[in-house]
Amino acid sequence: MTQDQIILFSLFGIVFVLLIWGRFRYDIVAFSALLAGVVLGVVPSKDAFSGFGHPATLVVALVLVVSAGLVRSGAVLLITQKVADTSRSLGAHIAIMGTIGGILSAFMNNVAALALLMPVDIQTARKAGRAPGLSLMPLSFATILGGMVTLIGTPPNIIIAAIREESLGESFSMFDFAPVGGVAAIAGLVFVALIGWRMIPTPEHKTSTAEDFAQYVSELTVPKDSKHIGSRLKELTEIADKADVVLLGLRRDGKRRFGMQHNTKLQAGDEILLEATPDALDEFRATSGLRVADQIREEKLRAEGDGVSVTEVVVTETSRIAGKTAQAVGLNWRHRTVLMGISREGRPITQQIRRTVIKPGDILLLLTPQDMTQDVIDWLGCLPLAQRGLAVTQDNKTWLAIGLFAGAIVAASFGLIYLPIALGLVVVAYTLAKIIPLAELYTHIEWPVVVLLGSMIPLGAALETSGGTELIAGALVGLTEGLPAWAVLTVLMVVTMTLSDVLNNTATTIVAAPVGIQMAQSLGVSPDPFLMAVAVAASCAFLTPIGHKNNTLILGPGSYKFGDYWRMGLPLELLIVAVSIPAILVFWPL
Repeated sequence: MTQDQIILFSLFGIVFVLLIWGRFRYDIVAFSALLAGVVLGVVPSKDAFSGFGHPATLVVALVLVVSAGLVRSGAVLLITQKVADTSRSLGAHIAIMGTIGGILSAFMNNVAALALLMPVDIQTARKAGRAPGLSLMPLSFATILGGMVTLIGTPPNIIIAAIREESLGESFSMFDFAPVGGVAAIAGLVFVALIGWRMIPTPEHKTSTAEDFAQYVSELTVPKDSKHIGSRLKELTEIADKADVVLLGLRRDGKRRFGMQHNTKLQAGDEILLEATPDALDEFRATSGLRVADQIREEKLRAEGDGVSVTEVVVTETSRIAGKTAQAVGLNWRHRTVLMGISREGRPITQQIRRTVIKPGDILLLLTPQDMTQDVIDWLGCLPLAQRGLAVTQDNKTWLAIGLFAGAIVAASFGLIYLPIALGLVVVAYTLAKIIPLAELYTHIEWPVVVLLGSMIPLGAALETSGGTELIAGALVGLTEGLPAWAVLTVLMVVTMTLSDVLNNTATTIVAAPVGIQMAQSLGVSPDPFLMAVAVAASCAFLTPIGHKNNTLILGPGSYKFGDYWRMGLPLELLIVAVSIPAILVFWPL
């Protein structure tokens, strides 16, 4: 063993001890190890930051931005309505989402499948009042498992097919991976849905504050082209209940109608009074097709500038608007701002929102130009509440967002365009279409995750360049000498899985596939079973957040620690080995 190899193996050992210990944040540990590698001379200075431009790192960052765009456009809300049900048990929810994720990832890149479903899962968890971390890891594992079924589902399968064509003269076809990959995926999905999720440590869940539950009295207008015209108000109750919105009544021609008016048929221009949190209000507005009561002003606001922001402010005794109405102070014509709702605990609001006299202590929900929010707050003399990620769903751009994303994924899946480039084009298109405001473009990226991945990739490359991976391969060949074929396959899978948990799964496949072919030739048997073993094992990186991009993606949103993955990941990996070896021997005989 050379000096460089000793240093690198030592660095990896220290990193994983510190990451599992959890005393220091994972990005600081990884970045410190990278700098130590540079100082000690095992990582070339010119390659020190190559990991930050690596496709894996870029894919993780771009996927998070694309996911935010799918949320902002209402695409996630559309899917949530179809597949999510907060009344389901956590196990049933995981089983359904995992099955959908597994099927999707078989026919599209598994990173893209998770990008589509991750915000749906987070939104469902929010509505159900549970931590997203309880279901995000099972979803990530499910999309990884589903990717093993087809050629295009995951990069290791594509690499294995290319290596087979180069070494043996013929590639694997689209569904050659399905028999073994399908058996492993089904077994894994059943385990994750029934048992695995119970092994996850309870993730940290943000403690809600009083402001998180502020209920606003608001108004939404029935537009002229609404599908609800002629329907009774009570027919909106089901949509309102799903969004956690309480319908309070109806105003027509500027006059409040007494009672709940459930049997009143809706007309264009009717104003529906309701009570809801900001998120619930936005969801109800998007799903019902209703519009903000100040519709003309809202449309002008959207037509100008670079997008809109939703802001909550508290009115004080000295606020400009205290004792006046939004209309009286010229909130719209002076600052192009729409008053969407008023939270006034214990006190009823009977007039139109913009004509209601504002009192000290009221919390106002404002729709402001993206670049003027702070100016509006200062002009009003109000106190802003802490930012909590409120946004306006742009439901008029739902199908545009879906179409751009789907087109990019189809093009990438069939090799027409490189996946990072495809996702980058989607991000650019989302920005130009103002699906994602330019000012928010970088706020959706989990930078600690980017630093973790960008730091570990050069270390992994240095281990390979120094001959560390070849050292492992040589030891593996010597270890399996004289063992029966099924035992050799088992050892190859276990070692490949272990490497994949530490290195990028693409790098692992490139190293392990030639080793598998060499083992088969030394045994005088077909290399196909060994290539299949490598394909399955390289994809099944469940012990750490750095082995697979999907595990890295959920690290931040799920509030996981580095050492949380192995609890469900270790038994899952053992299960995959146990079911894959017999399947390989049946479908790909030696």
